[in-house]
Amino acid sequence: MRRTSVRKYPDFLPADTIKGEKVVSIAGKNLGKIEELIIDLQAGRVAYAVLSFGEFSGMNGKFFAIPWQALQAKFQEHAFLLNIPKYTLEKAEGFDKDNWPVTTYEWLSTVYSYYGYQPYWQIPRL
Repeated sequence: MRRTSVRKYPDFLPADTIKGEKVVSIAGKNLGKIEELIIDLQAGRVAYAVLSFGEFSGMNGKFFAIPWQALQAKFQEHAFLLNIPKYTLEKAEGFDKDNWPVTTYEWLSTVYSYYGYQPYWQIPRL
């Protein structure tokens, strides 16, 4: 049977098409860009995105771990909308591009909690 409707936006994307995409605030202001996607190999899911943020606010370009659920694709703008207030991001504990944290579920749980998101491994899958 032939499919008569065509989806306007994809359900799946290669990671390298996401890396480098700009991240904007709810107000539409440029916050930075996605530097990397960190994959949870046991769960087979994106654990978090690494956001470079700060070149625009004098913070010397720190990196931040952002829960994947906090980002919404804006295909027409070739960007991701960050559903976290800028002031929350400005006060977050970031890391230097040359000194990444060791990812553990304990560390990641504090990151998710800080941004107000439930860790993905605690959400029942449908």
